[in-house]
Amino acid sequence: MHNKIRLRKKYFSIRKRKYFEIKIDFFNPLVKLIKKNYKKKYVSISSYYPARFEVNSIKLFETKLINKLKIFLPVVKDNHTMHFYKWEKNDVLKINKFGMLEPALLSPHIVPDIMLVPLLAYDNQNNRLGYGGGFYDRYLNKYLKTHNNILTIGIAFSFQKHHKLPVSNNDVKLNYILTEKGIF
Repeated sequence: MHNKIRLRKKYFSIRKRKYFEIKIDFFNPLVKLIKKNYKKKYVSISSYYPARFEVNSIKLFETKLINKLKIFLPVVKDNHTMHFYKWEKNDVLKINKFGMLEPALLSPHIVPDIMLVPLLAYDNQNNRLGYGGGFYDRYLNKYLKTHNNILTIGIAFSFQKHHKLPVSNNDVKLNYILTEKGIF
């Protein structure tokens, strides 16, 4: 556990120092993946509202694919759980107890088809180093049992890659990592 704490500090510092604003074409590999694998009218995709030098996921709203997507953002509950609620670009957001923005108006929550997952670091095995709260891992450990088709995509800059991250039994590997260099 101590190693994860050290790595979180290291990669937060690196991300803060090397952060850059992405261009819309960052999401081209994701657009291709969605077009190839999802033929239904609407695809539910959970994102996150970027904070603390995370990749600007709001750029996804500039893609032509946005008309086919229903966007959901996480809301953290008091019992250390997280659910995803519908959100459109100009909907009101509120600040939660962690200082993160989340939807203010809650509709019924859903389990998304695709989850865009923020991270501090990733490795070649698609392991993810999060912020230490375990929200995404708890969510995925719970819902992958009943919704095994959730596609998980870590969103990062290429400089956030670490050679081999420490993992625990509760950590969930991601299906893909999307960076400015492509999708892996």
